[in-house]
Amino acid sequence: MGKALIVGCGGVAGVAIHKCCQNSEVFEEIMIASRTKSKCDRLKEELEGKTKTIIHTAQVDADNVEDLVKLIKLFKPNVVLNLALPYQDLSIMDACLETKTHYIDTANYEPLDTAKFEYKWQWEYKEKFEKAGIMALLGSGFDPGVTGVFSAYALKHEFDEINYIDILDCNGGDHGYPFATNFNPEINIREVSANGSYWEAGHWVETKPMEIKREYDFKGVGKKDMYLLHHEELESLAINITGIKRIRFFMTFGQSYLTHLKCLENVGMTSIDPIEFEGKQIVPLQFLKEVLPDPASLGPRTVGKTNIGCIFKGKKDGKDKTYYLYNICDHQECYKEVGSQAISYTTGVPAMIGTMLVMNGTWSGKGVFNIEEFDPDPFMEELNKWGLPWEENHNPVLVD
Repeated sequence: MGKALIVGCGGVAGVAIHKCCQNSEVFEEIMIASRTKSKCDRLKEELEGKTKTIIHTAQVDADNVEDLVKLIKLFKPNVVLNLALPYQDLSIMDACLETKTHYIDTANYEPLDTAKFEYKWQWEYKEKFEKAGIMALLGSGFDPGVTGVFSAYALKHEFDEINYIDILDCNGGDHGYPFATNFNPEINIREVSANGSYWEAGHWVETKPMEIKREYDFKGVGKKDMYLLHHEELESLAINITGIKRIRFFMTFGQSYLTHLKCLENVGMTSIDPIEFEGKQIVPLQFLKEVLPDPASLGPRTVGKTNIGCIFKGKKDGKDKTYYLYNICDHQECYKEVGSQAISYTTGVPAMIGTMLVMNGTWSGKGVFNIEEFDPDPFMEELNKWGLPWEENHNPVLVD
């Protein structure tokens, strides 16, 4: 049906590429492009002979718009799926604008010099994309991504209005390391060490990092401590979901992770301010990333499950109602299928699905869109088909 250019070749990209190759009726050709072409070539070698999808590889600097434009013009894809770093969102969007190519990503733009998670930079592209006659689909991962689809689905089928949303992200997996991150260490640590915030009564309420803690009993995992963080989908859901009074995001962390993170913070290793080392400017957090285990290497040693979903409270036919939509994913089952742990799997599968729905015209438009702005039903159907079946609970335990 079409061609997709996939920028990035990390853990999430590996899953998305495996899934594109399983879905060769839609993804007739793909190009894997990364700064390190040898990683792309290894993945191509692994997949060729197992799929009808034609696989190409290329070297590209995702910070360089000119490089990206040349590659897009050479390959002529229907869509560009951005699975590079969030710092590179805008350069890839610029290249898509210049070539009039649809754009999809899984996480919002972050400036290199500050841990700031906002959609404002990408939303400013709305008019440009409209004039170019193309669309950008923002946040087609799990959170953001599936959590937005879950919210749109709940509003469409279960509620007249949704007043409260609690997004709960639980990783019950154990990789055996004293300290490691389940996705890009630099992005992960920036996210969890930043101030938390939630949306309530029309404004943001800011909290200190890890200030608000709750315990929740997750199906398939058990009781876990979870902490309130800021997360980008709160920003778009507050605008796009009718009746919202409060949205919060919680993520689980084990004590070993928190102890190590606090120690690293105390000695300055999580800082994003450059320092001089042996005559060179380095960023401590970027150096730390290089000495920590590669998240893509965690698959064979991670056991346990994830449970990620949304608890909704609102009204239907004038009556109060609660509803819980979630997915449970097994780390080892993911590794058996695509050689990945579940964190990469739960992001890579929705990335493929969102790209497919744009490529086949199920979702279409001109401009910049968050995922909850589209009909959720096709996406929900594909989740069940491609490895992330969802479950529902009409009488969930609420978070206080």
